[in-house]
Amino acid sequence: MLLENKHVAIIGGGMGGLMLARLLQLQKIDATVYERDLNSDVRVQGSPLDLHEDSGLIAMKQADLLNDFYKNIRPNASKARIVNQNFELKFDEHDIQKGVSHTNSENNQDSLQDISKPRPEIDRSVLRNILLDSLIPGTIIWDSQFISMEKENEGWRVYFKNGKNIYADLVIAADGANSKVRPYVSTEKPIYSGITMIEGTIYNAKENAPNLFEFSKGGKVLAMGNEQTIMYGTKGDGSLMFLLSSKIPENWIAKNDLDFKDNLQIFEWFKEVYKDWSFEWHELFKSNELYFIPRPQYYFSQNQFWKTQENLTMIGDAAHRMPPFAGKGANLAMFDAFELADCLTNNQFSDRRTAISYFEKRMLERAAKALNDTLNNGEQLHSENALERLLSIFNQSAQT
Repeated sequence: MLLENKHVAIIGGGMGGLMLARLLQLQKIDATVYERDLNSDVRVQGSPLDLHEDSGLIAMKQADLLNDFYKNIRPNASKARIVNQNFELKFDEHDIQKGVSHTNSENNQDSLQDISKPRPEIDRSVLRNILLDSLIPGTIIWDSQFISMEKENEGWRVYFKNGKNIYADLVIAADGANSKVRPYVSTEKPIYSGITMIEGTIYNAKENAPNLFEFSKGGKVLAMGNEQTIMYGTKGDGSLMFLLSSKIPENWIAKNDLDFKDNLQIFEWFKEVYKDWSFEWHELFKSNELYFIPRPQYYFSQNQFWKTQENLTMIGDAAHRMPPFAGKGANLAMFDAFELADCLTNNQFSDRRTAISYFEKRMLERAAKALNDTLNNGEQLHSENALERLLSIFNQSAQT
């Protein structure tokens, strides 16, 4: 076995890193996850996840966690209500079983179809806890922010901000879009997509954003207009997460000195940039329990390439960062974990370098296709006729 008596260090405790640890431990491999969060109680950011049949769900099945997943899905979370910028309802997926539709559109065969597919959704924090609970106690070393590493013998000496260091025979970067490990694999820089998203989270949304909370019906709301989008949805903890997405220059936020801890300033920015949107959206900014994160959308090129190493590789956003407009980020990360674990433990390769090379080639091929989908979707969701396109897709899906 390629990893017999070897120590695997997984840098990053997101969905991909935790899934990889679970799959390796099922094969009796010594794997440890080093996570920068202080502990498991840190709030998990981001919208609910819909796991895909061809990726995320395959990994969950292989990890023997599929039953746990289905026990914790939120049935209404995947159902969408589509409105225009004036908050006028155009489509309601909650009404499909009643045979109700709010508009009729021509069929449209494009990559936006993937968005309308009904899939089981789960809160990120719940999925993370399922994966955490599946691991051997002590697998996660919290408060371990990666600083640097250097080659030692046939592996790596890894250093953390807390002053500790460890030796690993194999290091796997699973530390996300802003990976600090990636430069040891590739020096390629990400490309700005032309789109920036502002993520906002309203806690206790039933009280702090009652109208928007009730309107969502426990699902998600999609709005398009003026080549801009607003998307929001509720989570099981009672919070509401929203995304403001628009085409702006790469350095616009920095040049305008926006302070994302100043909610009033962000509200003024919104009223300027989304000036043609109706007042109903202003409720997003009225809460004192409101937090923002700027998320400029970058990606690595479709033809990226690096020289395979026998003691280092990467998965998920660290390897193939991309915008979220096809909903494939976490799914790809979990499938990367599934395939990497398989390549390292299936006894079909003579050495680690060959196994990793095979994995990386397939991973990059998958990522290139997903990147094409998400860039196409991003362009269409921010086009002049975005609303009409999306309504066409959802109406077509409702009729099949």
